[in-house]
Amino acid sequence: MAAGLLTAYYLLPLEEYRTGGALTLIACGLLAVGLLFAWQVRAIARSPYPRLRAVESLTLTLVVFLVLFATAYYLMDRATPGSFTEPMNRTDSLYYTLTTFTTVGFGDITARSEAGRVATMIQMVVGLLLVGGAARVLTTAVEVGLRRRGGEPSASDGSGAGPEGGGRASGQ
Repeated sequence: MAAGLLTAYYLLPLEEYRTGGALTLIACGLLAVGLLFAWQVRAIARSPYPRLRAVESLTLTLVVFLVLFATAYYLMDRATPGSFTEPMNRTDSLYYTLTTFTTVGFGDITARSEAGRVATMIQMVVGLLLVGGAARVLTTAVEVGLRRRGGEPSASDGSGAGPEGGGRASGQ
């Protein structure tokens, strides 16, 4: 799924969108990320392998979130040249998004325009909430899923004895 999203990011014709499109994309995209996350939480709680499903869910949600912001920054730079310290292609936009998300900091590409800074601040706040809040929500969904199926973890769930899980002694 992640590979498909990244492929779509690089192949979709985005040059036709204009300035209001970037901030609208962020607003609508964040709503979609929230809905995707809520759907994933329900799926985790109902899954026969909730731990595995939680890892898959978090990965998918993060990739959607990162591609959303990379797309928005790309559109913003196309619509208003000079929004960032240098022109950005799709790879630059993805790089800037990952730099912001991982809190590595800035040095080569920074937001210059007010819209660019607002979008970057939104990404920073939602990124922190996504990592911290999502971890807690997914942990709760896994617990619900395990209780629902009787609380017995299995090796294929990644929590049983064996090389993947490490057994119950590991804090399960």
